[in-house]
Amino acid sequence: MIEALVTAAVAVGCAGGVYAAAAARVIKQYERGVVLRLGRLLGEPRAPGFTMVVPGVDRLRKVNMQIVTLPVPAQEGITRDNVTVRVDAVVYFRVHDAVSAVINVEDYRFAVSQMAQTSLRSIIGKSDLDDLLSNREKLNQGLELMIDSPAVGWGVQVDRVEIKDVSLPESMKRSMARQAEADRERRARIINADAELQASRKLAEAAQQMEDTPSALQLRLLQTVVAVAAEKNSTLVLPFPVELLRFLERAHQEGPPDGAPETTTQPQVRPASAPPPEVTSRPSKTDGVTPPSTE
Repeated sequence: MIEALVTAAVAVGCAGGVYAAAAARVIKQYERGVVLRLGRLLGEPRAPGFTMVVPGVDRLRKVNMQIVTLPVPAQEGITRDNVTVRVDAVVYFRVHDAVSAVINVEDYRFAVSQMAQTSLRSIIGKSDLDDLLSNREKLNQGLELMIDSPAVGWGVQVDRVEIKDVSLPESMKRSMARQAEADRERRARIINADAELQASRKLAEAAQQMEDTPSALQLRLLQTVVAVAAEKNSTLVLPFPVELLRFLERAHQEGPPDGAPETTTQPQVRPASAPPPEVTSRPSKTDGVTPPSTE
């Protein structure tokens, strides 16, 4: 009798141990447990820690509440300005309602991935190439709104969406490089022309100042000589001002100053038709001989 009782107690203990092992569940801190009893939702999600379910009757599904980083495969599309590009992105989301993530959608990860891909292709078709390259912040916000709108019913909250890379064809890259080079060359020419204009204005002001003060030109000439001589050159190039030549020319045209004797020689011009002058020789008083006359 006692042996039968002991055997029954041992059997009950073993059955209880097996039941407890089958019913025991441990939910981690970053998880929530959704219990379905006979296919129906049983109350609120289970909190983290140790919990028990009915084996064979209850089904516990654990939902991760951490932020999930989901890479979006590269999508190829044509922009609004007819340029073929490949764009990939990354989506950061998390589950804020474990019940909706289990009941309302079959696989919320797959659903968010497909929604992100279709939204990315839609963004590519609605945007220009310049927007994809330089205005990504606005596109990220629009892409986040497109993914988050249907994901709200799935118990999923999209935290952030980032466009990672935009791949362009090689021909388009070369065209953009040539365009950027031409634009830089244009700006360089404009800057050089502006510098020449400013320099010409300053030189004109300096010339006007030197014209009003002639001694300034001589001082500038001496400064140039000093600057050239400082290089220890064996040859010294001395510029000769044109104003000095003009001064000498005006002085020559105006003539000698007042009070100076004017010396002018007028050459005697003999007409070409006049006969040559007669040459006569007179007798010399010294020799006493009368030479013959020549006509």
